[in-house]
Amino acid sequence: MKLHNLKPAAGSVKSAKRIGRGPGSGKGGTSTRGHKGAKSRSGYSRKAGFEGGQMPLQRRVPKFGFKNPNKVVFKVLNLDDLRKLAEAHSTNTLDLDFFLNHGLVSKKDKVKILGRGEFAGKLNISAHAFSETAKQIIEKEGGTISLVS
Repeated sequence: MKLHNLKPAAGSVKSAKRIGRGPGSGKGGTSTRGHKGAKSRSGYSRKAGFEGGQMPLQRRVPKFGFKNPNKVVFKVLNLDDLRKLAEAHSTNTLDLDFFLNHGLVSKKDKVKILGRGEFAGKLNISAHAFSETAKQIIEKEGGTISLVS
């Protein structure tokens, strides 16, 4: 078998219907487009969502809701989780690089520390935001907080 011998299976390839090639073809005249109207013209394209004059779905369904473009979304970390992490890696300084290297946050995430759970130990934590509870607990234990802009 060679490349010049290859042929498709018999009956598997049909030739395209040749329309608009004169009356002898049986598909001349209106070229299967019917008579008049926008669809019979060259260059016709239907608008996206057009439903034949019926009120389209995107206009029938009511609008609702609001997306605040100025909303700041934080990735939250709780103190009990940070304590476990600090003990596991025997460190007392937790900053954005540490969170990033250990897969807790992504590069563009903003980090907020929340005050859930038991917490003991002196930790120095850097993040974009802290809850009031977290601030009180960290400072009560002798740790420091630093806000990152």
